[in-house]
Amino acid sequence: MVRFEDLRIFVSAADQGSFSAAARELDLTPAVASAALKRLELTLETRLFVRSTRSLRLTGDGERYLEYARAAISTLEAGKNAMARDKTAISGTLSVSIPSDLGRHVLLPWLDDFQHQHPRVSFQVRISDRLADLYRQPVDIAIRYGTPNDSALVALPLAEHNRRVVCASPAYLARHGVPQAPPDLRRHNCLSFVLGETLHDRWTFERDGTRTTVPVKGDRVGDDGDLVRRWALAGHGVAYKSRYDVLSDLRAGRLVELLPDYGTEASPLYLLCVHRMLLSPAVKRMREFLQERFRRFDAG
Repeated sequence: MVRFEDLRIFVSAADQGSFSAAARELDLTPAVASAALKRLELTLETRLFVRSTRSLRLTGDGERYLEYARAAISTLEAGKNAMARDKTAISGTLSVSIPSDLGRHVLLPWLDDFQHQHPRVSFQVRISDRLADLYRQPVDIAIRYGTPNDSALVALPLAEHNRRVVCASPAYLARHGVPQAPPDLRRHNCLSFVLGETLHDRWTFERDGTRTTVPVKGDRVGDDGDLVRRWALAGHGVAYKSRYDVLSDLRAGRLVELLPDYGTEASPLYLLCVHRMLLSPAVKRMREFLQERFRRFDAG
């Protein structure tokens, strides 16, 4: 295997006509330069220079190889410069994992806007409420609710103050009445969400320093956040959703927030990746873009 540094020393020695001059140009010792040339000759199985105490000249093989060495160095330097440019450009392909409900109804239109602003960015999008295995799957970043259990992941906040809300459609409330306190939910058809093996059927509230957890039941359980939201819109029951998932529905009156005087569980939104080296300029810019969009979404 030919070493890049050995090629540079070979080309410099050929240009300078001296090992010592090549060593000075590359800030090396003459012994290191001489060892590099011997290593290159052993790899190529040929003599590249004719050496004497006073002169250094290329052999016939050395002259022929010099053209290829220059081309190799030029190509490698061009690749290095291209990588450096890529590290400062908002471009490239981003593989993004996003949650079902928020992804379909909020994030996808925003990603369209981001791509319109930065046409050199392309997306590979995975929509699922399951957190992608960022170590094994070809996913650069994931956008997820809640603080990640894996402390090794890099977690950058997008919207830290988001919370859950209890909501139902006006049609459902007209038929079944409006709960006035968390225990009233036991008498309602509550739409539960299941993720993996975990059923989220215990809803937590807080008021005046008192924390209350209510076990709920209902005739529908879904493993997709968008499905639970659709059930709530259709009047099938009460849902306990992230505020961002249903904010547009609440503002349009399609859903009604219940128990507004009670605090609910925090549901912060994060951008996740496995290493800070993956925070390319495109990822950093997208995070800033999404943070601003969430601020505007909050403001209505």
